[in-house]
Amino acid sequence: MIRRATTADAAAIAAIYNHYVANTIVTFEEEAVPAADMAQRIGEVFAAGLPWLAATEGDRVLGYAYAGKWKARCSYRFSLETTVYLDPAATGRGLGTQLYTALIAAVRPQGMHALIGGVALPNAASVALHEKLGFQKVAHFREVGWKFNQWIDVGYWELLL
Repeated sequence: MIRRATTADAAAIAAIYNHYVANTIVTFEEEAVPAADMAQRIGEVFAAGLPWLAATEGDRVLGYAYAGKWKARCSYRFSLETTVYLDPAATGRGLGTQLYTALIAAVRPQGMHALIGGVALPNAASVALHEKLGFQKVAHFREVGWKFNQWIDVGYWELLL
């Protein structure tokens, strides 16, 4: 089931995210995010009038997706940055596609024009997900991130609504 996340989901969402913080290059955060901080992040997305969704099975959160402002300046108000994370045990089941599809559907009625997904590279699964949903690669920045004693490239995929 995909539903609107709540701040009560913050601990489960933080646990999913912190796996990626500690073990992968897909996020450039290097310190675990406490549940209280995640609850604040969820609240900030809602305060901006934007969606944060959770994929659940029973009472277990298996993944989440949200949209945030791309940039702060007023002229960017119709562009959003998108984020999707799955519990590592829940990958390969189509949940990423379901979450992303629901996120796109949630922002369409808000009059948004562009969705932008940033991907730390290499990340074949994320690239495939974005392209499956119609995103096109629009940028590739070389060696702009540093994590785990290595330089990391970042690509950007865009979907015009």
